[in-house]
Amino acid sequence: MSETARTVVIETFGGPEVLQLQDRPVGEPGPGQVRIRHKACGLNFIDVYQRTGLYPLQLPHALGMEASGVVEAVGEGVTHLNVGDRAAYASAPPGAYTEARVMPAAQVCPLPDEIGFDEGAAMMLKGLTVDYLFHRTTPLSRGDTVLFHAAAGGVGLIACQWAKSEGITLIGTAGSDEKCELAKAHGATHVINYRAENFTEKVRELTGGKGVDVVMDSVGADTFEGSLDCLKPLGMMISFGNASGPVPPVNIGILGQKGSLKITRPTLFTHIADHAACQAMARRLFGKVTGGEVKIRIDQRFPLEQIADAHRALEARQTTGSTILEL
Repeated sequence: MSETARTVVIETFGGPEVLQLQDRPVGEPGPGQVRIRHKACGLNFIDVYQRTGLYPLQLPHALGMEASGVVEAVGEGVTHLNVGDRAAYASAPPGAYTEARVMPAAQVCPLPDEIGFDEGAAMMLKGLTVDYLFHRTTPLSRGDTVLFHAAAGGVGLIACQWAKSEGITLIGTAGSDEKCELAKAHGATHVINYRAENFTEKVRELTGGKGVDVVMDSVGADTFEGSLDCLKPLGMMISFGNASGPVPPVNIGILGQKGSLKITRPTLFTHIADHAACQAMARRLFGKVTGGEVKIRIDQRFPLEQIADAHRALEARQTTGSTILEL
């Protein structure tokens, strides 16, 4: 197939200026692959990490981890998708910032008719992340308390609603009063403007000095130490991102000193590597959305050719909710 698709590629690591729009051949799917014609693409902080080289790629490389669209062709051995199916995914390898692509089929998920393509592109990486945080990382029960940083972001707003739907008390932090109100409106039990208040002291106050059961932290360097001090004894620290930069090396002995704490650094792609697990996680996410427990908020839209502006807005923390790229 000689068809080409507009695709965002980097040939060197760096700032948003390294993002290039190129015409690239699409090709036909081989065994275990599908060709998908995208309707919309998602934007995520992992895209920034890959662009800067924090998460190195072999260059040149296309970028983007999340999209929705229609299956155009199915390779040998693929049984869960058919030509014409609506589909969405968050999946390696990077390359979702494009009009069409051939990719592994295992993590591409049938998209229910009740969910629009824009929502599908905006929800997969963030929603599946929330699923593994609440269901696959450490046991969480109704009545438990979670501290969630960046609660007004794309992952955060889904997490606020998810926690409320499962009877979990969520204390959300954000960088402005407006963002705090947004998190509160989406189900956060308490909110903290970390620019105006010491979040560690406020968490201790809100929990009567006990601390929280779990911290879910995608911010990284700026919040890590304070987050440990928010945990109750035997609490779990889930560090799942580096928006403010990577966490410096940690003396593991400090976990004992602070109450026999636990810490993990998961990634979504480990959790969805198994086809059956990925599809089950997606069904749980879709059920939350179609059942009305989780609404996907899309606050920013950029045409594909303005991808550099989209990255600048994300890095400057000027975004709330989810951002999509329109094709």
